[in-house]
Amino acid sequence: MITAKSGVEAAREIELWARMVARANDSAIEASVYDDPDSNTYVIRLAAGNRVLLFRLSEAQVQSSEREGECEKILKRKMQDLRRNR
Repeated sequence: MITAKSGVEAAREIELWARMVARANDSAIEASVYDDPDSNTYVIRLAAGNRVLLFRLSEAQVQSSEREGECEKILKRKMQDLRRNR
């Protein structure tokens, strides 16, 4: 489980998690997260130089302990996509 919280508080924890994963894989990639309450999702923004990639994780994904591995796999794949297009 990435976080048991919801809303803005969860976004802060997800951002810390995303930054940790990003630093471990590519220190040039910056990660930020914001809560989209209208869709019950968290928008993850990855940036490297002038390139930006946005994607969403659902509240259900980040609050399920059995789906944390899935979330990390998605994040790493998105980071690869960002690097590939640099």
